Amino acid sequence: MDTTFIGKPHEWDPKRLYSQTGADWQYRVDFDRLRKDRLQRLKEQMTADDLGALVLFAGANIRYATGSYQGNWKYNINIRYVVLPNGGEPVLFETAGSDMQCAIIDLPWMEGRIRPAMTWQWAEGAVPMMAGKMADSVIEVLDQYGLRKERIGIDNFDMPALQAFQERKLNIVNGWPAVSRARVVKTRDEIELLKMASSIGDAAMWKIKYEWLKPGVREREIEAKVHEFMLERGCEIIYDIIVASGGNTSPYRRWATDKMIRQGDLVIVDINAVGPSGYFIDFVRCFKVASKMTPKEVDLYHEVYDSMYAGIENLHPGKTTADVVRPFPKYDDDKYGTVTLQQFAHSIGLTLYEGMWMSRAYSLDYPAEIKENMYFAIETFAGHPGLQQTVRLEENVLVTKDGPVVFTQMEHMEEAMQR
Repeated sequence: MDTTFIGKPHEWDPKRLYSQTGADWQYRVDFDRLRKDRLQRLKEQMTADDLGALVLFAGANIRYATGSYQGNWKYNINIRYVVLPNGGEPVLFETAGSDMQCAIIDLPWMEGRIRPAMTWQWAEGAVPMMAGKMADSVIEVLDQYGLRKERIGIDNFDMPALQAFQERKLNIVNGWPAVSRARVVKTRDEIELLKMASSIGDAAMWKIKYEWLKPGVREREIEAKVHEFMLERGCEIIYDIIVASGGNTSPYRRWATDKMIRQGDLVIVDINAVGPSGYFIDFVRCFKVASKMTPKEVDLYHEVYDSMYAGIENLHPGKTTADVVRPFPKYDDDKYGTVTLQQFAHSIGLTLYEGMWMSRAYSLDYPAEIKENMYFAIETFAGHPGLQQTVRLEENVLVTKDGPVVFTQMEHMEEAMQR
């Protein structure tokens, strides 16, 4: 049988989906390779920025470097950290007690490199002392590799941590650019996991359209059903499900309420969830409830769809963020010179917003290069004044050497697409 029609790597094809489970008869997601490839990308970018080490506090960066995950609640509260020395392997400082013991059990690839974190947050009068203990624990690793006087990249921290590092005369610099460059270009296993996440999101959106969305249902009920379904299908957590119906679409209210959905409502549903192994799905569909779309609504739908896909068509290696945002409708990004998060695109992976944002607020004047294996959520909105209801859409897209591949496969409104 001739299989040349496939013609692309498995991870690039949204129709070729591996199971979330492992098997002895098929080479699916290789988690050991995933961890090694991510760590190698970090090391390469650290070297490119002439950093002696990276110190990581953001939970997603810790996971990226070590494969460690102990719940979403730990992601961004600065109670654990990683030191990645240039020329060495990462050292994880995990919260002491059961958490550290679980890490030792769960992370055999980190054997001998898990230590108790010095937690300084919310320590009242002891904050400076505890922040100093944290800084000293970092310095122990730096001294082990002779890196204390080198440039030390930090991803993010608070004022007590900054002061503690400054008091110890560390040469601290912004480490986020190196981490960002590593994370925005996805490895093959990351792409497979993003594909799995998009498949769960697609299925949930189908359920919304054909089973759950009807007059009399409340926005929060749709939100609850999506939570249950996606968790059952393998998501780690549900980040946020936005359900905006009728008047809540204009101006667009980006959270679900207990408003009852009525016949004739437009309903914008934005699914933001953490899929298998921490990789996000983030996309939007707009539905008309129990009636036909009006010609005006079809026009709005096409305005959003056409501008979104005009941006998608520019997601090619070698193109720039300016090429992507140029077709977007003018909106408050242009008016105020800041990002509205409604006419824009953003890299997604282990976090909903990572690495690269694209907006008419600045991308036209400060273009950044699009590269192969970047992965974006791209979203547009019909934000005209005076509308009783309006439309918003979003897709998740992989950048390949052959062009963009849309991973979110849920259909669009048929009556709008027939025009």
